[in-house]
Amino acid sequence: MRYVLGLDLGTSSLKGLLVNQAGEVVYTTSSDYPLIHPQSGYSEQNPHEWYRAAVEVMANIVETVPDAKEGLEAISFSGQMHSLVLLDENDAVLRNAILWNDVRTTAQCEKIKETLGEELISITQNKALEGFTLPKILWVKEHEPAIFEKARQFLLPKDYLGFRLTGSKQMEYSDAAGTLLLDLKNKQWSERVLAAFDLPKTICPPLVESSDKIGTLSEELTKEFGFTHTINVYAGGADNASAALGAGIISPDIGMASIGTSGVFLAYEEAGKEYQGDLHYFYHVLRDSFYSMGVTLAAGHSLSWFKNTFAPNEDFDALLKDIGTIPAGSEGLLFMPYISGERTPYTDSKIRGSFLGMDQGHTRDHFARAVLEGITFSLKDSQKLMEERAGKNFRKIVSVGGGAKNPDWLQMQADIFDATIVTLTTEQGPGMGAVMLAAMGQGWFDSVEELVATFVKEAKTYEPVKEQVEAYEHIYAIYRDGYGATKDISHALQK
Repeated sequence: MRYVLGLDLGTSSLKGLLVNQAGEVVYTTSSDYPLIHPQSGYSEQNPHEWYRAAVEVMANIVETVPDAKEGLEAISFSGQMHSLVLLDENDAVLRNAILWNDVRTTAQCEKIKETLGEELISITQNKALEGFTLPKILWVKEHEPAIFEKARQFLLPKDYLGFRLTGSKQMEYSDAAGTLLLDLKNKQWSERVLAAFDLPKTICPPLVESSDKIGTLSEELTKEFGFTHTINVYAGGADNASAALGAGIISPDIGMASIGTSGVFLAYEEAGKEYQGDLHYFYHVLRDSFYSMGVTLAAGHSLSWFKNTFAPNEDFDALLKDIGTIPAGSEGLLFMPYISGERTPYTDSKIRGSFLGMDQGHTRDHFARAVLEGITFSLKDSQKLMEERAGKNFRKIVSVGGGAKNPDWLQMQADIFDATIVTLTTEQGPGMGAVMLAAMGQGWFDSVEELVATFVKEAKTYEPVKEQVEAYEHIYAIYRDGYGATKDISHALQK
C-alpha cells in the first residue's frame, strides 16, 4: 500500500493523518503540547515541543500500521499561521514562539499603521493586526533587544518543523502572506516594508511553493523509524489554506463556512481581486492562486458560552433539539455575536454582544436559535463583502466544524447564505490538505480536480428554501444595523 502523511501543527496538538492512494484515512493520531501564558494577553509555545510531538506521532503510526515502513512515500504539513520562531546564527531557537493568538503587539500595530498607512495594504493586501508576524518581530526588537540582536532568521511553525525534519529552511507563500512582510503582487519579500522598520532582508527565509519538495526525511529519523527508503518532504501550507484544499475549495463559485471557536468564511480567488484589507487576502496552497477570508471571532464560542451559562448540565444535542420548531428570525429576537469583539467587517475589539428584541414570549429555544442565526449572519457579512467587491455568486458552500453537526443549523445556513450547503463524509480539515499536498508533490494525480475528486467526498446536501431565504433577507438587513446601533453603547461600557 502506498501512503502519504500529513502533519497538522495546531495550537494545542500535532495531528498525524496517514492516507492511502484511494484517499482513505488509514490512521490518525495526535500528541498534545502546552500553551505558555507568561502574563495576561501573552501566548507562547516551545518549538521543541512541536518536534517532539511530530516524532511521537510518526513513531505511533509506524508501530500501529506496520506496512507504513515500506509504503510511506512522502510527508507534508499544515500549521498555525503567523506565530514567530526566531533562530540564531546556529539555527538554535532564541525564545519561545509568540503565537497567533498573542495580543501584546497593539502598540507595534499602531506604529506599522503610522509608518506605512495605506501603503501597507497596497503591498500586503492586509491590515496590521496583532495576530500577524511583523508586529511580533517589532515587539521583540523593542522589548528584547539582546535576543533580537542574535536573530538571523525567522520561521513560522510548520516551516520550523520542516527544517527539523529535513535540515532545510524556507517558507511557502500561503504562510508568508500572513506575515505582513510579503509583497503579494510581486511574490517576494517586500523591501519597502523591511526598510521601513530597519529589518535586514536576510531575516526572511527563501520562498517556495506549497507543493515543492524541500528535502528528504533526515538520516537520523529514517533510521529511528526503520525506513529502508527515502521519504520525500514537501513544504505544506498555512492551516486555513490547507483546510480549503481539504474541503475542495478550488474554484471561485465554491465557499467554505468553518465554525470552530472562531468562524471563517473563505473563498477561492484568482489573481487581481482586492478588498482593501476589509477581508484577509492570502496565497492559496495552489500555485498562483489566492483565497479571501473573513473572520467571526466568537462563532462556536458564542454557542459554548450560551450553553455553559444557561444549560451547563446539557449537551449541545439536547440544547438544540427543538430549534427547528422556532420560525426564521426567532420571532423578533436577534443576537449580535460580538462577545469577544469582532474582526470582519468591523475590526472592533471593543464591540460587545447583545440580544435585541427580547419579550416575555421568548423561550430558551428562541434564544438558542437566535444565537445560531447571529453567528451565521456574522459569517454572511464576509459573504456579502465578497459578492459586493468581487461579484461572487456562490453556487455551493462547504460547511465544516461545529456548524456541520446539526441539521437544523445546516438548513439555516442554506437559507441565510442562499446557496447549496454540503457536508463532507470525512472532515479532517488542514490535515487533509497537508496530505493532499504530499500526494500532489508525489505526482499521484494528473490534475488538482482529480486529486480533489479522490480525497474530498461530499455527504449531505441542504438546499435553500425560497420562503426562508426571503424571510432571512429581511432579518439580515435589520442585523446589519445592529452594529451601528450598539457600537457607542458597547464602547462606553468598556470604559
